Amino acid sequence: MKKCYLFMLAVSIPVLAAAQQEQMFTQFMFNKMAFNPGYAGSFVSPTLTTVYRQQWIGLEGAPNAQVLSYNQAAVNGRVGIGGTIMRQQIGISTNLTFDVAYAYRVKMQRGTFAVGLQASMRNIRQNWADSRIVPIDQNDPGIPLDTKSKFLPNFGVGIYYLPYNDGWYAGLAIPRLVGNSIDFAEFGSIFSKEVQHINAMGGITFKPNEDLKITPQGLFRYAIGAPFDAEMNVSLLLKEKFYGGVTYRVGGDTKALGESVDVMLGMQMTDNLFFSLSYDIGLTRLRKFNAGSVEATVRWWFNPPAQGEVVPDRPPF
Repeated sequence: MKKCYLFMLAVSIPVLAAAQQEQMFTQFMFNKMAFNPGYAGSFVSPTLTTVYRQQWIGLEGAPNAQVLSYNQAAVNGRVGIGGTIMRQQIGISTNLTFDVAYAYRVKMQRGTFAVGLQASMRNIRQNWADSRIVPIDQNDPGIPLDTKSKFLPNFGVGIYYLPYNDGWYAGLAIPRLVGNSIDFAEFGSIFSKEVQHINAMGGITFKPNEDLKITPQGLFRYAIGAPFDAEMNVSLLLKEKFYGGVTYRVGGDTKALGESVDVMLGMQMTDNLFFSLSYDIGLTRLRKFNAGSVEATVRWWFNPPAQGEVVPDRPPF
């Protein structure tokens, strides 16, 4: 167990230093606020969403994340507002992030174009006093000896376009623009800092008949100094109630065929309540040491659309 924990710590440090720092979510289509502030207010109903993700089950110190988000339209749909609380943990590191989003929504001839702004505050906490951590060099001034914590303010921007009832969407965002230092060393030069992440997303829905919707969609992410990452999903929605999907995630081990293949099942349980569960099947060499990843999403519509009402951006978006 100790070796696994130290292995996870060794993995987490370079990830924080130069690779994808923002949390990945298999069910990104239900959690767009985590990637683009321009999405705020895009749906007809105020929406509360919770997400739980446990990555690499069985591997001690593996990443896990919890999200609570809310967004709604205001001022006759010309404004969108929202907020997100996210907790992430990997190894000895715990991040707690508060995001507030504001979107100005311009109603155009064919759809709505939104420009979003995001302000955030992130607390990074690392427990270097954990008894499972044994430094090789006890006198290295770059290794803290106790728990360290710091607050990092930031801001971001995003754009999001949603045509009127045309069944597609597109967005582009940089959620964090400031390159804050995330080092805890008391001496020496800065080793690691926050890097800009560019998120692009889009999808389109096809309706073979009145009961079925098919939606190919993707999330494409690039972090400065890190490999390109992408998630490509195909989703089915039957009778506006039963949901299923398959996702292929690019990235991870360069000697593998990708990061993972993910399967999703969900259900609109009531007019207000939606639940979805996903399971990631790893494709990298790390799959030998874990039992995959799971993610659950619960969403509540405060003012659900009426049965048969045609509205943009309803599931499987």
